[in-house]
Amino acid sequence: MEVIIATHIVKPSSPTPVGSKQHKLSSLDQISPSIYVPLIFFYEHDKSKHHEEISRLLKQSLSEILTIFYPLAGTVKQNSFVDCNDRGAEFVEAHVHARLAQLIQNPNMEELKQLVPVDTSSSHNDNAFLVLVKTSYFDCGGISVAVCLSHKIGDAASFVTFMNAWASTCRGESPIIIHPSFDLALRFPPRDPLASGLNVGLTEEKIVTKRMVFESKKIENLRQEASASVKDPTRVEAVTALIWRSFIEANKRAMSGASGTSLFVASHAVSIRSRTVPPIPDHTFGNCFTFASAFVSSGEEDNDEVKYMSKLRAAIRTVDDDYINKVIIKNDSYFQTRDEIVVNLFGARNYNFTSWRRFPVYDVDFGWGKPVWVSTTPMPYANLVVLMDTPSGDGIEAWVTINPNEADFFQLQ
Repeated sequence: MEVIIATHIVKPSSPTPVGSKQHKLSSLDQISPSIYVPLIFFYEHDKSKHHEEISRLLKQSLSEILTIFYPLAGTVKQNSFVDCNDRGAEFVEAHVHARLAQLIQNPNMEELKQLVPVDTSSSHNDNAFLVLVKTSYFDCGGISVAVCLSHKIGDAASFVTFMNAWASTCRGESPIIIHPSFDLALRFPPRDPLASGLNVGLTEEKIVTKRMVFESKKIENLRQEASASVKDPTRVEAVTALIWRSFIEANKRAMSGASGTSLFVASHAVSIRSRTVPPIPDHTFGNCFTFASAFVSSGEEDNDEVKYMSKLRAAIRTVDDDYINKVIIKNDSYFQTRDEIVVNLFGARNYNFTSWRRFPVYDVDFGWGKPVWVSTTPMPYANLVVLMDTPSGDGIEAWVTINPNEADFFQLQ
């Protein structure tokens, strides 16, 4: 499908000051997995610029923005800190023998995976680059810019902040009014020793990823059906409840109706930026999220999405400043025991959800227009759901990763 043109190492345009050579990981960074979060930005043909000029602008602006986001050019050490050694970011250029419109109209997971700069189906080691970029030029003149950021140092919100700052720099504008803050460890001090990563669902086994598109009308119907029992259900609540129930049904069918699972858990990523007192500023870089878990016992499950929606909302609403202080900051056993309790003690089947809706991914304009589509690719987690906006902004794309033995039974009803 493609031919690699060149591979470069892009270093920061200015060396990191001696006093900033070590970036402490917060406790939330420490338990975040050492995996790459992939985003692919697709752009239509820009006749005003040759590919060589586009690559030059991207590399030059990446070098400049890495000086501001300096930990991203470093290396993680001992799950404790980032050595801000100005190692840089890997930048790959490729030519794709295909037309952009065909790929967007009929996305193929295997083809999408070829566009990212690194294999995202497994975890990475401490010596890995924290940012990798791959720019692909299609036969039609279209462009994709695929970026992988290590989850160890930042969440999706931080990722998108970095992308928009880079794009602004590439356009020749002032990249940011407020510089990013790298002091999250002051709010969430690192733990020592602390096991690395949230391992629930992390797998090296074969998994299947499906992309499902929920149009606005379908979402509004789901919300309307639930509104009598759940006040003002959100789009994310409606879609999550439907997928959670469908996961459970697929599990039961795969087990011929005799599932050995005693508990079905929906763990939804919840941003804590606005839930702490005082709030964590938007420009704070790092992993600023926790999980809210809702439970359905075996035998309790049914076809009523309202029940799932109500449980999910109740779980998310428990995440407030009091919860964050008592459970996350002051509870020394929280990080070590959370996964063990959910999976082992109750024999649970865990389904992880994360919403990237409303993140301004469609504002990432490098100077040749806004993206016509933004996608992700499979990550090494079974039973993972990533929710993203459609290009129009009124629908939801659900990237659903599921075990192969249950994939054939997974149906949205």
